[in-house]
Amino acid sequence: MASVAEKLWDRIDPYVAAEGVELDDVEVLGGGQIVRVVVDASDPIGVDIIADLSRGISRLIDEDDPIEGSYTLEVSSPGLERKLTRPRHYEKSIGREVMVKTHADFGGAKAHRGVLVAATDSAATIDIEGTNRTIPYAAIASARTVFVWEKSERPGKSS
Repeated sequence: MASVAEKLWDRIDPYVAAEGVELDDVEVLGGGQIVRVVVDASDPIGVDIIADLSRGISRLIDEDDPIEGSYTLEVSSPGLERKLTRPRHYEKSIGREVMVKTHADFGGAKAHRGVLVAATDSAATIDIEGTNRTIPYAAIASARTVFVWEKSERPGKSS
């Protein structure tokens, strides 16, 4: 039997795709009190688009009524540091710095920070200081991209 999040995914995905946006994640938290929908697109997603999507998604949820009682709908874009929960998230993040925490020691550590160099349906490979470490998704407790602030020259300062 499909979970509420899976049912919502199946209902929401065609709607957001028709709006030119990709459904990135659906979470149902707090026993159904919070429905978190994350959308992504090749161009930045503005607040107006998020507001329009929120109204449309809310109508879809209310039509099917898969959630008992009231709920809070949160619709957002992934942001600078995105959670990696699906193989597709890893694939889209190849070349970026990531922080991966594993359930148990893996390669002598539980925390792994480096550049994501490959992703398959079953594992991610991270370059950690010149050494590639392939970690199966089943071993990963949590993962996210890391936004690296590039320090730039102060305006007006000569070199």
